[in-house]
Amino acid sequence: MTMKTTDLRNLNIAIVGAGYAGAAAAKALSLLGATVNVYEQAGRTREVGAGIGLRPNTMDRFRQWGIRDAIAAVSSPSDYFEILTATGDPIMKDSWPEIEVYGPTHLIHRGDFIEALLGVLPEGMVHLGHRLESIEDRGATSVLSFANGTGVEADLVIGADGIRSVVRQQLFSDRPPVFSGEHAYRAVIPAAAAQGLVVDDNLRMYIGHGTKVYFLPLRHRGQVSFDITVLNPDGTWAPQVTKEDLLARVEGFDPRIVQITRDLDMDTVNIRAVYDIDPVDVWHSDSAVLVGDAAHSMLHHQGQGANSAILDAGALADALEQADTVKEALALYQSVRKPVTDELQRISRQGWSEGEVNDVFPGQKPASQQAVAGRSVPEHAEA
Repeated sequence: MTMKTTDLRNLNIAIVGAGYAGAAAAKALSLLGATVNVYEQAGRTREVGAGIGLRPNTMDRFRQWGIRDAIAAVSSPSDYFEILTATGDPIMKDSWPEIEVYGPTHLIHRGDFIEALLGVLPEGMVHLGHRLESIEDRGATSVLSFANGTGVEADLVIGADGIRSVVRQQLFSDRPPVFSGEHAYRAVIPAAAAQGLVVDDNLRMYIGHGTKVYFLPLRHRGQVSFDITVLNPDGTWAPQVTKEDLLARVEGFDPRIVQITRDLDMDTVNIRAVYDIDPVDVWHSDSAVLVGDAAHSMLHHQGQGANSAILDAGALADALEQADTVKEALALYQSVRKPVTDELQRISRQGWSEGEVNDVFPGQKPASQQAVAGRSVPEHAEA
């Protein structure tokens, strides 16, 4: 026996956060017939950063929701990824997982992605200017209180409010985000400024000692996402970094990479320290649940942040269709997704060699680098 269609249609759902996870959950759950409202703290939707890769199984979810074409229209298909040394010698080249089943990965700018997702939601579903101050779990319902004085009671509250999630901190885990010992520097540049290094639509990563450089083509924009990830002990959320700092980190790389770095307009470079969270033991109560970064923020080395958020939304909708009650659905959702994301969080922390970490953190490891071996398969820099 499963939840009746009438029960789903009578379900009042409040989603906190209009990022990837919140927008995807809103789309998936509104297709079930539920009443869905999304509350976003920003006064306008704006996504900074650069490019990401939407994996084949993620694109298949969009197909199921009837929005694949809307996403594909603002993205570029990619058949494989390649990892090279700092000077361009090949290390590995592989097709994207499940490409034979679902088709290619699609490379997309974060801003285009969030615009496309929000663009397929019904008018009036997203409420801007709602910063969550508190959540009260009353068992069968949960109550949200926003800084603008609005209060909302819902049968189901979905915490899609990111790495510093208020829903997670107040209901499930008050452990703070964990500094990875890394910085990410990102810029979007014209393809013509890529010094001839972008020759097709496939993602490439160059690895030097303590530095990784990503090229993620955005052909539909005539641009490329150029990103440098480095080991760095400064855990300030938005650290101060100069052009000279960037050039020092790509010393010894292909001269074309050095030249691209030299040509960067620092005002256009997004600079941040990289954080994740430790696995959260429980993601749900009877009437509240976490999705996306709020549940399992992870480092970007496996390229699974945005993809995991979309797959969470799909799994949550599936569970609500399959279970008898909301409570059972939330337990089912967690049982399906948590083992997967726990493993992705663990693997994503294995982005550097022991020697690289020791050079930057002599005699110790940064908090997130519990294991530091292995290769990375990037989506690219993901918060």
